[in-house]
Amino acid sequence: MQLFYLKPTIIAEPLIWGWYAWSYLIPPTTAGCYLSDRYLKIMQSYVQAPQIHAQAINNPELLGGPFIDLNGEKVDEIKKLIEDTQEQCKVLLGLSKSIKDFSRFLQSEDGNSLENYYQKLPENLQGLVELVYDLNNNASIKLIEPLLYKKYYTTTYQSITLSESLGDYRPFMLSTPNLKKNNQVTLNLPFNDKRLDLLFSMQNEPRSRKEIENLFDIEDNYKNLFLSFFSEKKPNINSDRNYNSDMVRIRYLGHACVLIQTDKVSILIDPVVSYNVPSQVPRFTIEDLPDVIDYVVLTHNHQDHVLFETLLRLRYKIKNIVCPSNNQGFLADPSLKLILEKLGFESVCQLNNFESMPIPEGEIIGLPFLGEHSDLNIHSKIAHFITLKGRKFVFAADSNNLDHNLYINIFKYIGPIDTLFLGMECDGAPLTWLYGPLLTNPIKRSYDNSRTLSGSDFKNAWAIVKESKCKEVYVYAMGLEPWLNYVMALKYTPDSIQLIESDLLVRKCHESSIKAERLYGKKEWVT
Repeated sequence: MQLFYLKPTIIAEPLIWGWYAWSYLIPPTTAGCYLSDRYLKIMQSYVQAPQIHAQAINNPELLGGPFIDLNGEKVDEIKKLIEDTQEQCKVLLGLSKSIKDFSRFLQSEDGNSLENYYQKLPENLQGLVELVYDLNNNASIKLIEPLLYKKYYTTTYQSITLSESLGDYRPFMLSTPNLKKNNQVTLNLPFNDKRLDLLFSMQNEPRSRKEIENLFDIEDNYKNLFLSFFSEKKPNINSDRNYNSDMVRIRYLGHACVLIQTDKVSILIDPVVSYNVPSQVPRFTIEDLPDVIDYVVLTHNHQDHVLFETLLRLRYKIKNIVCPSNNQGFLADPSLKLILEKLGFESVCQLNNFESMPIPEGEIIGLPFLGEHSDLNIHSKIAHFITLKGRKFVFAADSNNLDHNLYINIFKYIGPIDTLFLGMECDGAPLTWLYGPLLTNPIKRSYDNSRTLSGSDFKNAWAIVKESKCKEVYVYAMGLEPWLNYVMALKYTPDSIQLIESDLLVRKCHESSIKAERLYGKKEWVT
């Protein structure tokens, strides 16, 4: 019997309403906000002036802006997508409008009881929210997320689009919809469908042609294309993907993705993993990951750290996911646990600051994570202190040392460490670039530009290094790798402040006899 493997070069893009699916498109409350105040506005702008979008895409200074990357073409298809979105998402768009309108309505209240306001709630919010004051007498809506999911969440418009990867470049996920193409096969199924696990497991476990054909209901016109995504040739899966030594092996897979392995446990941090495509940049790929991933550890709820495309691809081999808890009821901070459960993950554990989770021959402790969230009251961000076989690692992601006294207290609590991983994307986008659709009222431009998605610069990073008394420093999470372009829309030059500041840190570490490197592409070492 002929058996076929899924080619490791096959991309599986998760889509909702024709757009790349990311975490804020899962909760009904935030989904409605992004549909109304980002995607519809981008599409309407494109229809009005497609050539302006085409010109903007070629301007490096406008990279990552609200411009559709379709060369000024397919205007009629965008018009149709606008019409479909307005019809299919009518309920979510109405929910978003009610939340914002009622939030503005509450702002006039200055401290009187909110009891009578429950009678004034829009019908689509009744029984789904609590009205509260903070200690400064600011009134607001507290969302009851599980009930909102129960009433408004739908998987109807979720799909997976399969295609063969030809290179690293792809249009920016937050600005360009995925219109149907002849080289793609669309699977109209929800993200939690277990058939996806079977599909992705075929990269290692071949199936017969009949089993493959019976797995999904593929349109006749696309059956041959679908079957071309499989091959009798066994993928070149690296034999050393599993690890059995008595030491700790570290593999850097690009950006903030790090794999830690011992003979007892495997831990994958912020998985964003490349495909095996022709490139001058060395890389680990999906083929280099172990057969079982005991823990996936997520630092914060941004699209370059919680990437559905990679998470769904690996779901069948992931035992547990560890994520930070959220600021319950706060629109800008939806529950990552609920989102992951909607993706079909069954063992999701939340970790709070200084809580500990035992793992074989070690533990994971959550640490405070300042910065990179534009001063919003967001809880779903956490750094990690991981101990394994006596080795001590801190993965600080995009943490910004805004108050050094905090780091004095952190390292008094956990003691000196061996290795520090720290992001230094210190010139981040303004508040509205990511969170704009969630704001109740417009923000002054000067405030917007001052409240950025930034990590530590040299001065702040060096202070953390000194306080940690670490022996090794690795700068990561910079979005340098070419396979991050569609997720982050960054393009560095030698003059980029992020590179200058991280070079200063590496140099200062070397002068102080601390091993240091800004990671890029791939790296492996044992400790």
